[in-house]
Amino acid sequence: MIPAMAETHTLEPEEWEFWDTWMRAQRLLARELDRGLQRDCGISKAEFSVLVTLWQAPLGREMRVGELSESLDWEKSRVSHLLTRMENRGFVERTQSGADGRRTGIGLTVKGRQAAQNAILVHAGNVRRYFLDSLTPEQAAAIRTWSEQMIDHIEPYGGEGPATSQGGVAGPS
Repeated sequence: MIPAMAETHTLEPEEWEFWDTWMRAQRLLARELDRGLQRDCGISKAEFSVLVTLWQAPLGREMRVGELSESLDWEKSRVSHLLTRMENRGFVERTQSGADGRRTGIGLTVKGRQAAQNAILVHAGNVRRYFLDSLTPEQAAAIRTWSEQMIDHIEPYGGEGPATSQGGVAGPS
């Protein structure tokens, strides 16, 4: 038996039901938002994330692969592979800089900037349709407050909640 298990309490059946319902709603929302990007823009959620991150950089400023991967909280290899596919589609371009040419800058092409702007509008419409329009102002405020509390609670631990960062046991997801 794991020692920390003695301190861990299981969830009541209604708590498990609540958790399962929330997780299902989250999966369905993510699925519909992803489908909208694929269907209406011909891009994946990952491509959308890269396009928006580059689009938000000051005009004319490129990002380094390391900056981009850190901003997205992704592994550098994942970003590099995706950038290769996006470069082949004409969305991004890489530039060499530095004396040895090893620092690679990433910037949006005109096609990439247009794709980003279109996808932002489409995605915003879908966020409104599938999420915001279904909430009362009170529900939206409660979700925002809870989300901010959750971020403040988890982020200081580097993605590990307080229990797991102190050697405790995490429950099922």
